[in-house]
Amino acid sequence: MPPIRIALVLALVSTPCAALDPASVVVPWGDAVAVAAQAVTGLLLPLAVTAATAALARLAGPLRTLVTATLVERLVRNVGDYAVNAVAGAVRGRTLSVPVGSAVIARAVQRGLDEAPAWLVRAAGGREGLAEKVFRSLPLAEEATLANTLRPAVEAVRTGRRTP
Repeated sequence: MPPIRIALVLALVSTPCAALDPASVVVPWGDAVAVAAQAVTGLLLPLAVTAATAALARLAGPLRTLVTATLVERLVRNVGDYAVNAVAGAVRGRTLSVPVGSAVIARAVQRGLDEAPAWLVRAAGGREGLAEKVFRSLPLAEEATLANTLRPAVEAVRTGRRTP
């Protein structure tokens, strides 16, 4: 090869090699970060969804109990208020005598059985449980007991007859 050609070839080849200074090498790190972020997201997202679902499942039981207890309390208050308004001789805010208290309890329980969903009545303890909760919520005379006020009311509801 003639010397001019060799010099020309060396000049053409050495120019791009001179540009390959180690300090001027460009690494596409943005693409690498994007790929790494996608990989991490692909691994962590299912774990985060699983953790959120597990936390919700742990809260569901106590939350259900709290909501049910609140609904039972509301049922007792509503049927008690209804019965006080429906029974002659019962006045809201005043102490109820034994016969009037028994009539109010029976009317309240019957209203609860007629109008409330069955699952809510079961959560209240059925007929007897609802009657006891209403009994405890009413302002009754001191002589009112389970035997002389609550039992006659529950028996009246069970048999379908009116309380004395």
